[in-house]
Amino acid sequence: MRIFKFGGASVKDAAGVQNLVKVLKEVGHENTLLVVSAMGKTTNAMEKVVNFYFDDKNALSSAVHEVIAYHNEILLELFKTDNHPVFEKVKVLFDEVQGFLVWNKSPNYNFVYDQVVGYGELVSTTILSAYLNEEGIQNSWLDVRDFIKTNNNYRDALVNWEKTQAKIAEGVDKNKFYITQGFLGSDDNNFTTTLGREGSDYTAAIFAYCLNAKSVTIWKDVPGVLNADPRYFDNAQLLNQISYREAIELAFYGASVIHPKTLQPLQRKEIPLLVKSFIDPKGAGTTVGKGTALEPQVPCYIMKKGQVLMRLSSLDFSFIVEDNISALFKMLHDHKMKVDLIQNSAISFSVCVDNRFGRLQELLDLLKSRFKVVCYEGVSLYTVRHFDNDAIKTLQNGKEILLEQRSNETVQLVVK
Repeated sequence: MRIFKFGGASVKDAAGVQNLVKVLKEVGHENTLLVVSAMGKTTNAMEKVVNFYFDDKNALSSAVHEVIAYHNEILLELFKTDNHPVFEKVKVLFDEVQGFLVWNKSPNYNFVYDQVVGYGELVSTTILSAYLNEEGIQNSWLDVRDFIKTNNNYRDALVNWEKTQAKIAEGVDKNKFYITQGFLGSDDNNFTTTLGREGSDYTAAIFAYCLNAKSVTIWKDVPGVLNADPRYFDNAQLLNQISYREAIELAFYGASVIHPKTLQPLQRKEIPLLVKSFIDPKGAGTTVGKGTALEPQVPCYIMKKGQVLMRLSSLDFSFIVEDNISALFKMLHDHKMKVDLIQNSAISFSVCVDNRFGRLQELLDLLKSRFKVVCYEGVSLYTVRHFDNDAIKTLQNGKEILLEQRSNETVQLVVK
């Protein structure tokens, strides 16, 4: 069985949905499980709904109806009439969202987030399943929450592999064509959980692992894995092949094409990962596999914007030793800061973090009680794998470098 994953950009409008069908007709869909994200920027729009729920109830209804109108426009373009049964199915889903926002009593932002935001994927796959049937591609729609079981760490749930494997083995026939949602799971109380932003790639890998799939293909709007993000770097090159290890390194440092958690289950069973273009489905793309060398051998550039650099030093010029470092990492963990770079000396400690959950001020207040703290917000973190002198000079040119760190294969620069 093959696993195909299509992201939000591939189904952002009616033309995108029609192109997805064209891709399936071109490359085949037999014995395939399709994992699909929310349409376009729906996840962002649903996040606004959650924020209004907590901060501005007067704007809530308008935000919800904006999402509904967006999807209804796509429905009308695809089906030409509002009499098609899919309209009622989509309405029921949005009624569930609005009902939850009325009866919910939980003040837990992360819990509410997961119960609301996940409807983006449920709606997109409902629309796509109905359209595939219209186009003669018969499929079975699966609610992924019945299969991927997790803990209740909302917004960043951990997969219960034993339960998940049992559910998938029991409920998925390798000889059929399925469509399901990325990003979502459910806890022991059957509340919706999410696997972290961009978690749809991870969903594909989970199914691949549990089904011993032949391959996973991630369909993108780029030719494959590039050595740099073309939005920020000129002359980006296609990487024809890379190893699991190299892909994991790139993902760890923030490469946006592959989700960091996606590669680990694939590597364990040596399942090839293909990254291909839904604009040019017959293009070669990139193959990620066991032991394959980086080809071509070129520097690989990664940029993460909107990071935070903190420089900490002891108030009394005492050493930053093990007990201090242990306490620091506990604070970072407790405040859900993703650590991207660390550097320390005898009396100072620098850390570049991703403030994913907006808890920076809480952390700073705590740190300032124990350390002298200098904080730079909105910095950019550049990482270059397989760097050369030209690559370093290009990055340094005209920029204020706040921190630099090098190893044999990798250089990282924090830039103001």
